[in-house]
Amino acid sequence: MGTERLLTERIRGLIRPASSSGRHQGAGRTPELGREVYQNSIMAALIDGVYDGDVAVEQLLERGDFGVGTFNHLNGEMLVLDGTCFHLSANGRVETARKEDLSPFSVMVRFAPDEALEVPTPMDRPELTQLIDDRTRGPNLIYSVRVDGNFSEVRTRTVREQSAPYPPLIQASADQAETVFTGLQGTLAGFRTPEYLQGISVAGYHLHFIDELHTRGGHCLDFRILSGTVSICEHTALRIRLPAVGKFLDADLSSPDLGEQIRDVEGR
Repeated sequence: MGTERLLTERIRGLIRPASSSGRHQGAGRTPELGREVYQNSIMAALIDGVYDGDVAVEQLLERGDFGVGTFNHLNGEMLVLDGTCFHLSANGRVETARKEDLSPFSVMVRFAPDEALEVPTPMDRPELTQLIDDRTRGPNLIYSVRVDGNFSEVRTRTVREQSAPYPPLIQASADQAETVFTGLQGTLAGFRTPEYLQGISVAGYHLHFIDELHTRGGHCLDFRILSGTVSICEHTALRIRLPAVGKFLDADLSSPDLGEQIRDVEGR
């Protein structure tokens, strides 16, 4: 079966919400909505340069209070915490996004943690992600993750706004702004996604960072945490909204090295 057909079959199987079974149901959550991940577009489209958004921040916040993504024309990173959407710009500024701002790719949930645990000792990224992996029920469900803590170092990158005709993401990210923050309090937030969803989403850990004053942040490449709290929420349904206009309609979603491109762009 070719790559394009594989991707098509995987998308078809994910459009409908899955079963709502899980360890716990968070307070006030319905079986379907409480476990659902809402995703606008797919990562393969972003890799191919589909940067024109057609979903507004206001619409995204109707779907959840926690999430990550990017903005129109690839203009910076998106981080949604506690119902507030932050715009993390390549120039280093962090602003509250306007409700009319558009996004070409974003992932949203209603965050109600199943479990919270303390970071027992200072940890780097591989050690902390292993700690989280050990508390999940396995590799094949989606988990939203929030880490609030004291970081000795956080390395981030932020993509720069692009102009049409848009280059593929692997080229656009070559000019990204990278920053190293040291000795600060802040929050890591994002998702751990199964490998079989690579290309539909970002497999593995996809985390964004913001400091406690909401003045600095970006897409997290690496970190070392000294102390903090990890909150984990399990999700058993994925709803994907596919753009029905623009470049998405004829984008190349079947690149044979799609996974490698995503890993390069994500910095791992």
